[in-house]
Amino acid sequence: MSVSDHIKTVTSANREAWQEAAPIHAKHNQAELIKSYSQPGFTELDAVETERLKALGVAGKDVAQICCNNGRELLSVKNMGAARCVGFDGAQGFIDQGRELAAAGGLDVEFVCTDIYDIGDEYAARFDIVTITIGVLSWMPDLEAFFAVVAKLIRPGGALFIYEHHPMIFMIEPGKAGDPIVWELSYFDKEPYVETNGLDYYSGEEYEAKPATSFTQTMSEIIMAGVNNGLAVEHFEEYPHHISNTWYNVEAWELDLPMCFTLVFRKG
Repeated sequence: MSVSDHIKTVTSANREAWQEAAPIHAKHNQAELIKSYSQPGFTELDAVETERLKALGVAGKDVAQICCNNGRELLSVKNMGAARCVGFDGAQGFIDQGRELAAAGGLDVEFVCTDIYDIGDEYAARFDIVTITIGVLSWMPDLEAFFAVVAKLIRPGGALFIYEHHPMIFMIEPGKAGDPIVWELSYFDKEPYVETNGLDYYSGEEYEAKPATSFTQTMSEIIMAGVNNGLAVEHFEEYPHHISNTWYNVEAWELDLPMCFTLVFRKG
């Protein structure tokens, strides 16, 4: 099987699992988000993400978000004064939710349903800033190919902004606050991790789900995938705070492990 065949096999299955999760997530948060985005200037972004985007001068810039979920972060970027905003995601259910939120806020934001590896050339060099946030990189079976797609979208002089789980956190089995810390995987583990108990990371309810495959990556692999695709590191910072709906056990134990990071690449 060629690399491209392997990529398509994994991403197609993951898109099906993600689509299956869309109505489950909507049940938890869509109604509240519609109310929130009906208010002018509403934001879902935390202080770290807001500060970094302001530093990049997001106002007036064309912005794309990769794997945008229901678009709540991209809509917040639009409310920061961004110009053209385009969100790409693999599940039509989440794209539909994003469009519903945009309509509620009267926000001109585009949403495109596509396998990320298949983003078309019509989007090449169309964006000043591309963003990637929580839970994207670990679903990518080929980082080098993924960064090649992302780099293609950025205009010369533009930036890629990443706000993600720190790879170290994947070593620990996630749990509720008070659960023990169980070291589950090696930092350098390369075996794909397949989940079949669902992707409801709001209530944690398990269901018989289509398989979703994730991959562990080191920080050096993430950084070098960008560098190898013509991007220069401009900023890198690690943080001990929690940005997901999992690993509440790590947060509660206050181990001061790096739980997330911000990374900015610049395209020459």
